[in-house]
Amino acid sequence: MPDLRLVKEGERVDDLQLSNLHIIQDPSRFCFGMDAVLLTGFAGATRGDRCLDLGTGTGIIPILMSAKTEAEHLTGLEIQPESADMARRSVELNDLSARIDIVTGDIREAASIFEAASFDVVTSNPPYMIADHGLTNPDSCIAIARHEVCATLDDVVSAAAHLVRTGGSFYMVHRPFRLAEIIRTLSAHNLEPKRMRLVYPFADKEPNMVLIQSVRGGKPRMQVEKPLIVYSSQGVYSEEMVRDYGF
Repeated sequence: MPDLRLVKEGERVDDLQLSNLHIIQDPSRFCFGMDAVLLTGFAGATRGDRCLDLGTGTGIIPILMSAKTEAEHLTGLEIQPESADMARRSVELNDLSARIDIVTGDIREAASIFEAASFDVVTSNPPYMIADHGLTNPDSCIAIARHEVCATLDDVVSAAAHLVRTGGSFYMVHRPFRLAEIIRTLSAHNLEPKRMRLVYPFADKEPNMVLIQSVRGGKPRMQVEKPLIVYSSQGVYSEEMVRDYGF
């Protein structure tokens, strides 16, 4: 049973349906979505790896990767103090304080927060929308999570390129409509795209997510993996989503 003393008024504890892990979330703020879960299934880390998640929110990616990988240590960087506080309490809730650190800080200042090339793996589920696309309240926590208010795509990729070691991987989930820009930006920062997988809500619909792995200093050659179909029919998850992701 999770220690509910770590939960503040207005927050809830969600069961992650994996290794008895739980996460603290505030329904009035931005809560994690399927994209973060899919990224942790796509990303890889091996025994001894040090991992960094840029824009970690409430810590969903390092918490899930602590169970899905053998990474030695995971760090989450989050600019919003309230979200970072929830992430730290979720880490404590799951007794993972020895393995996961949450740092409050700006992605744009990550190069001064961490040593260069100090991580084997970097992950990010960054804001998908450019700052002026349908933005009404740039100061809201939801706007910061969804729009490039505090960090652009180039900011995220630049930070990842600086912090991941040569030969290390940067994993990101984003939107397909920005794929050309994503590949250009990765390449400009010496992060060579190596694997890509498109996620489709239904087999006959356009993809709405792209999972992409790049390697710092990697050689040109990218593998495009088979599509991931989320639903087999309305309201029914596909066999792969049930088997591999527990939906």
